[in-house]
Amino acid sequence: MSGRVCVGAIAGAFGVSGEVRLKSFCAEPAAIAGYGPLTTEDGGQSWDVTITRPVKNGFAARLSGVATKEAADALRGTRLYAPRDRLPALAEDEFYHADLIGAEVVDTGGTPLGRVRAVLNHGAGDMLEIAGPGLKAPVLLPFTREAVPTIDIAAGRIVADPPEGLFD
Repeated sequence: MSGRVCVGAIAGAFGVSGEVRLKSFCAEPAAIAGYGPLTTEDGGQSWDVTITRPVKNGFAARLSGVATKEAADALRGTRLYAPRDRLPALAEDEFYHADLIGAEVVDTGGTPLGRVRAVLNHGAGDMLEIAGPGLKAPVLLPFTREAVPTIDIAAGRIVADPPEGLFD
């Protein structure tokens, strides 16, 4: 478990006065401003965030120290991280994506299937993208209790009972 969790990303400048277009990955999108200061992945830069208004697919926001459109545009694509201890506690069956990505996936017999490369949601529920040396292409495993009966975050291990033929 990492000390920081990705909570959003900067999509570029919004307007000409230094505001950014902010995408929030939080369950409560506006909560992103309360987790700050937010940092880059390496912790090299940090900003206090003030949401100024909702906009299509995110928020217009001010970042401390960003005063021009050019400075805001230079941050396009920057992922924003918050310290894990500032995030809300999770219910028993909830997980941060950061805790799942990179986890080893084994079947119910202990045979390695691969590692979680991403957690995706295309509208019908979460899917774990599994990649590994024995797979020709990544496999999308439904992230349901039936297909993923055991998750051990501390050990970085997921036990999967995939639908028949998924990993053939």
